[in-house]
Amino acid sequence: MSVILVFLLVIAGFAGWWLSHQRLMAKPWLEQGVIGDVVGLEGSPLPTAKIGLGVFLAVVGCLFALFTSAYFMRMALSDWQALPLPRVLWFNTGVLVLSSIALQCASVAARRGQIDTVRLGLVTAGLTALAFLVGQLVAWRELTADGYLLTANPANSFFYLITGMHGLHILGGLAGLSRTTVGAWNGTRPERLCLSVELCAMYWHFLLFVWLAIFALLAGWAATFIEICRQLLT
Repeated sequence: MSVILVFLLVIAGFAGWWLSHQRLMAKPWLEQGVIGDVVGLEGSPLPTAKIGLGVFLAVVGCLFALFTSAYFMRMALSDWQALPLPRVLWFNTGVLVLSSIALQCASVAARRGQIDTVRLGLVTAGLTALAFLVGQLVAWRELTADGYLLTANPANSFFYLITGMHGLHILGGLAGLSRTTVGAWNGTRPERLCLSVELCAMYWHFLLFVWLAIFALLAGWAATFIEICRQLLT
């Protein structure tokens, strides 16, 4: 239970910080400026799209929090045998970090109207995300070749379940990223392109955060962190 609380508190912290930057409490009728700018702000789909994505990411975060809680509860039983961490996961982590950085650069470039940089960032993010997925498959293959099969031990099952679920979310993100990339080459309106790139960047940053938590969990570092948090809460 404490694992879920810690994870949800972290998610709530990120959500609070994000909402504070979305002008949800703004009062445009009290702001000074060109009338057209205010109208353009009210007609922008930016708040709705971001709020929708934020709600979705909160649900996904709760899902992984439940997986994490089940992982900790199951590993306390005597039949739990932790599997070794494939070295390729370190490479996969670095690749996913590069993918997130590339999308952040593309988001900044989109706001500045630098379309060539946007295209480069989107393509880089897509290729590195594909490299991450290939690396995950390599890790699975290494483990199965060494005898760490899905049904051999509960630890193995959790490893394949959690990493597989994260990989499925990466695949879903690639679908949206592909659509945004095509739009960047087909002359999508700058405002719409900027929104699409920013949404992709938000999604990627979230998946990177989730993966870092998963990596710490599988490496055994999260157990120490949770124990410290448990002691602080008690």
